[in-house]
Parts: sequence; C-alpha cells; structure tokens
Amino acid sequence: MQQVHHPLLSPSLGTQRQITSLHFGQASNGRKAYIQASLHADELPGMLTAHRLRGLLESAEQRGEVVGEVVLVPVSNPIGLSQSLMHHQIGRFEALSMENFNRNYPDFFALVKDEVASGLGPDPEANKHLIRAAMHRALQAQTPSTELESMRKVLMTLSCDADVVLDLHCDFEAVMHLYVEQPMLDQMEPLARLLGARALLWARGSGPLISFDEALSGPWWRLREHFADRAPVPLACASTTVELRGQTDVSDAFAEQDAEAIVAYLRHVGVLSGPTPALPAAQCEPTPLAGTECLNAPHPGLIVFAAQVGDVVRVGQLLAHVVDPLSGLETALCSAIDGVVYARHNLRWATTGMEVCRVAGATPVRSGNLLSP
Repeated sequence: MQQVHHPLLSPSLGTQRQITSLHFGQASNGRKAYIQASLHADELPGMLTAHRLRGLLESAEQRGEVVGEVVLVPVSNPIGLSQSLMHHQIGRFEALSMENFNRNYPDFFALVKDEVASGLGPDPEANKHLIRAAMHRALQAQTPSTELESMRKVLMTLSCDADVVLDLHCDFEAVMHLYVEQPMLDQMEPLARLLGARALLWARGSGPLISFDEALSGPWWRLREHFADRAPVPLACASTTVELRGQTDVSDAFAEQDAEAIVAYLRHVGVLSGPTPALPAAQCEPTPLAGTECLNAPHPGLIVFAAQVGDVVRVGQLLAHVVDPLSGLETALCSAIDGVVYARHNLRWATTGMEVCRVAGATPVRSGNLLSP
C-alpha cells in the first residue's frame, strides 16, 4: 500500500488541511476502483467501512490479489469534519460558502466534448484513453481559489480515470440504498445485491447541481449518445452513491459486512482476483429517482412515526403525524404511492416544510431537479 497526502489550499493563516489517499496495486495492471467515505462529513458509517476495507485490501495485496488498482480515501472531507458547533457536527455544507459538499462538480461532458471530437476513432478502448486524458487536462487547467474548490479538484483527479467509483454516504435514518445513473444500472446492480440494498434509485442526470458520482458516470453516457453516429464511446466509469443506512448505524458488524460485500464486488468486476462470489437474490427492483415521494411537514410540531424504514407501504397508509401541542392540531402524513420507506429524518421536531420521510415508488411523480440543494 502506498499512502499519498494531498494538501488543500489554506483558507487562513496558520492552518493547512490535506486529503490522504491509500493506493493498493497499480493502475497499469488492470482496472481501477476508487472508493471514498464521508463526503458529507457528518455521515460516519462510511469511515468505519473504509477502515475495515483497508484491512481487507492490505491482506488481498499481500496475497497478490490486487490485479488492478484500488484507491481508498477514508476521510474525503477534512473541511466538514472540522466544522463543529456546540458538539454538533456540520458536515453537509461548508460553513464559509454555504455550499453542499456533494454538489457543483465539473461538467466533464461540456469540458471535453469539443476537444475530443476530432480524435475519436473506431476503437472504443482508444477513445476511452483519449477522453480520460482530456478530463485530466481539464482538471489541471483549473486554478482553485478556495479550499473547497481545491478539495473538489483533488477528489476528481484521484477518481476521474477509475472504472468503478463508490461514494460512501448515509442518510438520517435509512435502510441500505444506492443512487445510480440509469445507463450504469447493469454494472451496479450486482453491488446492490451484495450489499442487500432495499432501494436502487436511478436517474439520467438528477439536476443542474452536479453531484460527485454523476460528474464521473454522466460524461460517458452523454458522450456515447452525442457521438453515437460517429464513434463508439464505452461506459467507462460506473459510479454510485452508496447510502450505508443511517447516521447512527456505526457498528463493527455493519462495517465488516459492508466491507466484505465491497470486496466481493471488486472481485466480481475484476479489480481483485479470487473466486467470483455468487450473487444473492435482489431485495428490490430498480426504481426511478423521479418516483420518490418526499413527505413534508405542513406545520411545526412533534413528529410521531407510524412506519419504520424498510416498511413496504401502500397508497393512503399512515407514515407519520405531526402534532402541534399548543393548538391541538394533529396532521396525518400518508403515502400517496405504493413503495418502500427507505429514509426518514432523525429529528422528532418539524419546522414548516421540513422533509419528514421518503418513499421509493415505481412510477415517476416528480420532475426537474431531483436532488436537494
């Protein structure tokens, strides 16, 4: 294993943060996988999973089983990790800019499509290398002016030439679920089965605020469609956001289980050698992200849940009620769709308009920007 430190642009005198990446194997020997944890720094299960994964990868490397390269970033957001106020971690948004740490990544399609147009030919493998080289040049041309921009550049530089990218997150309270772009479903469905995902949510671009995983998989299917009548472009990067249940699901049992599932997936896709694992039965069917119903509090009050995460629910079923103890008002929140409750808030006090829970359904019910800011 090789450990590399990547200094970030200093935001203030006397301070300096860095990202540390762990490298197993060599990219020239085969396929590359990139795995990072806790881009939202208050989502901690991924860090423990990455810690367990590190041990498994070190053992695999000692046995000579790393036929490609695995890049592991156990702490991908040192900025957010440092943001605590009155013992409460603020890890989703940067305090300085108020930007979501998982938004505003490069639009590689727009950055490279004109540059690569004249160089694409009949060989998909050659086209892959041409496009990846253009991506690296686009990143090198960037001059970050803030610490956050420099962090995004480091993470993109480490990951943009990977064949497989796993971005480990979690929700407030949730079952295991994954977000993936629709053209990459076939490549990511085995991972969902190995992890025991209860929801596999797909989209073809979720909105203008580009998330980390969509910045990496999106350009490949968009370039394929753009050059469909001129040159073959492979789907060379399958990326996903893996939601490792809820924020308090930080346990050795879960971390070991999830790390072993990820190793099994790396064997499945040929990054690691060894027996290819049998895939368990899927615990869900892929459903559109546009089919997710988000239930919001119509007024302030106590949240009393009637449904647990993982419950399969039907139209009209009570999921929660919001209680105003001053007026006596009690408002029921019922599902408008059939589906599975895959995430809910961990707070039990709602402000007006706050999202309370989400249900994954099979039929689109939303459009436009499908991600929160």
